[in-house]
Amino acid sequence: MSQTFEFYDRQAKSAEAEAVKAQLENVRDRELRSAAAWRSMADRQLLIDSERAKSEEVRAARRAAELEAAADNAHYAIKD
Repeated sequence: MSQTFEFYDRQAKSAEAEAVKAQLENVRDRELRSAAAWRSMADRQLLIDSERAKSEEVRAARRAAELEAAADNAHYAIKD
């Protein structure tokens, strides 16, 4: 199941809020570790989403070039 940046970000913010409310040091530390882990996942998801978008742009440009080349080849084939 693929998660989104928004999900990870929400989880990080929730853990941060729990850390602020925590009265016990060990609970605060646990929530801060949790927030750091969720934040790391959110940051990684942003990178993944960015790379995925770049890859899709490259694939779209390649498909357009291939279609153009095919159309040019078809045009020349008709003339011959």
